[in-house]
Amino acid sequence: MQSLFTILFVFWVASCCSFRKILTATNTTTFNVIDYGAVGDGLTDDSQAFLKAWKDMCEATQSTPTLEVPLEKTFMLKPLSFNGPCNSPTIHFQLEGNVVAPKNTDAWEGQSKDKWIVFINTDGLIIDGGGQIDGQGSVWWDACKGKLDIALSLHNCSNLQLSGLHHLNSGRNHISLSDCTNTSISSISIVAPEDSPNTDGIDICRSTNILIQDSNIGTGDDCIAMNDGTSYINITGVSCGPGHGISVGSLGEDGAEETVEQVIVHDCSFSGTQNGLRIKTWQGGSGYVRNISYDQITFANTYNPIIIDQFYVDRGRQLYVDEGNQASAVEISNITYRDVNGTSASETAITLNCSMEIGCNDIIMHTINIISSTPGAYINTSCNNAHGKVTSVLPSVSCLDVSGSAEVPSSPPVEVPSVTPLEVPSISPSDENEFYF
Repeated sequence: MQSLFTILFVFWVASCCSFRKILTATNTTTFNVIDYGAVGDGLTDDSQAFLKAWKDMCEATQSTPTLEVPLEKTFMLKPLSFNGPCNSPTIHFQLEGNVVAPKNTDAWEGQSKDKWIVFINTDGLIIDGGGQIDGQGSVWWDACKGKLDIALSLHNCSNLQLSGLHHLNSGRNHISLSDCTNTSISSISIVAPEDSPNTDGIDICRSTNILIQDSNIGTGDDCIAMNDGTSYINITGVSCGPGHGISVGSLGEDGAEETVEQVIVHDCSFSGTQNGLRIKTWQGGSGYVRNISYDQITFANTYNPIIIDQFYVDRGRQLYVDEGNQASAVEISNITYRDVNGTSASETAITLNCSMEIGCNDIIMHTINIISSTPGAYINTSCNNAHGKVTSVLPSVSCLDVSGSAEVPSSPPVEVPSVTPLEVPSISPSDENEFYF
């Protein structure tokens, strides 16, 4: 009898433990990729383990379920897509370890070669943890021509927060935002060699209410590029260099109608970059670039500190005679530069190269002082078909009207929003002309 009681007691304890495990698994909010079979030795393909962990996290209904990528491990991932929508309004991808791309391009066999890690249809996604995303881009730069992979692609997202990660050596763009709203990117670093081709830091298109702040970006192409359909962008506290600067465009290629508007670039610095503040559009296009504000900008040995180019031509493509001064062009207006200082690596510190047919209108410059990075060297500007006003600008810009300091009201300080996507401030055209931000 005592033996029977002992057996029943052991069975009861085992049943309770099993039930507790089932209950814990059902209610868990953390999904560690190691628990799904990931190895993390940098060589084994851990893609399926990540996708399985994502599936369970995405199906979880608890508040803010978390996919956990642990410290001190490196996970090799082949091209993969994390698809939503997910059940919880907020989901967390906690990248504490490192992820690396395959060391050769064979991993993309039979797949599109233009993307590596994709998040699509994910609302309320938080990506953080201090980890690293290494695109191993040299295998693309050395072996491939044409389309290369984008390391991190975020498509059709809202209320996204990306912070604290280190991005290295993408095959092409490091971060691409498309069709996203209310997005915050902060405290990230992006690094690629100066001669790496097309390695933009952050590319934005068809997106609105985007905040990028307190980040360091140094690549072989644009630190940040704002393309068609971009609006209400706040870029604050970004350090750029090396690279091609913070760019609007290019827009209007092959006659396209494209737009960018309502952009603030505040308290940013450029060191050793090919360009600083750049707007680039093709002849023959249409649409507009308008209501762009640049404020409290510092240059150090920047080759083209300020440039507007309505005759942009991508390298590798020849500009034919019939492409110059076409009847249509992307309209550029209400562009303000205020409190801009530093050194230029070239003789021409400011270039306003605008179309004879369309021109650039309402270009406002106030309190600008750019000198040569070579002590005592001559410095100038180039200005064609641009219209607007200047106050306290060196070197002087001949095609813009000089206005007295009394005409320029003192400006209140720029209100820098907290890291909350919904608080990106708007800009009104009338305020732009009066140097308010």
